Amino acid sequence: MTVWIAMLLGLVQGLCEFLPVSSSGHLLLLQNMFGVTEGAMFFTVMLHLATLVAVCIVYWEILLKLIRHPVNKIVGLLILATVPAVIIAVLFSKVAPLAAFAEKAEQGKYLGYSFLLTSVLLTVSDRIKPTKVDREGNRRPYRGRKMKNMRVSDALIIGGMQGIAILPGVSRSGSTISGALFCGLNRKTAADFSFLMSIPAILGGAILEIPDAISGAGTGGVHWTCVVAGMLVAGMTGYFAIRIMLAAIKKKKLWGFAIYTAVLGVLVLVDQFSTHIFF
Repeated sequence: MTVWIAMLLGLVQGLCEFLPVSSSGHLLLLQNMFGVTEGAMFFTVMLHLATLVAVCIVYWEILLKLIRHPVNKIVGLLILATVPAVIIAVLFSKVAPLAAFAEKAEQGKYLGYSFLLTSVLLTVSDRIKPTKVDREGNRRPYRGRKMKNMRVSDALIIGGMQGIAILPGVSRSGSTISGALFCGLNRKTAADFSFLMSIPAILGGAILEIPDAISGAGTGGVHWTCVVAGMLVAGMTGYFAIRIMLAAIKKKKLWGFAIYTAVLGVLVLVDQFSTHIFF
């Protein structure tokens, strides 16, 4: 792996981790394109940690409040939202049929279908218009519930949507934001809760994967210069990706991402079934 490829992978990770287009799917696609196999798992984990820093920078005020007062509703909801994803991850690693399916997914066998699933989720969620019943019994449009009005069921549903994103090609941010909008949360809350959820998800994934990555093939010969360069680019682009996503969801403009993932999904399927250039 060269420094330039490392920086390109960092750019893709930083952008795609928070834009609803699936960072894992794009990294898998690029690794196949450039033939990156050695140290890929370790390098990917390190890029994820860099994007974790970006989230912490954007949400440092909220995080500081949560650290100072850890016993509160938001912390409880974030913990609850993590549970379904953990259960799904364990099932896909311990139950033989599911583990076999997950292994094929990691190899990219279902990548095209996963990108298409992301497109469907974004398309449907972008069309959601929350309503509520007024005193006269009529349904009126409204902006949706805020984070302080979230329910336990909301956190569990959003967490379940995060579990689906275990498949490369299914966007974690796209699926969780869609889940939040399905629950009737307002668009800002959907994005904020999704990004806050990424902190335990990325941190937990790194804790579980780093030992396996190092014990399996170590760093795979990937020089630390490449690792640092990739992490720096991933962190910086991740920060701007969060800002872009927050602006896009407020303006109800997820359809562009839906079109992109649909086109990408079709191209991947064409390659898998016909051209076989990368798969």
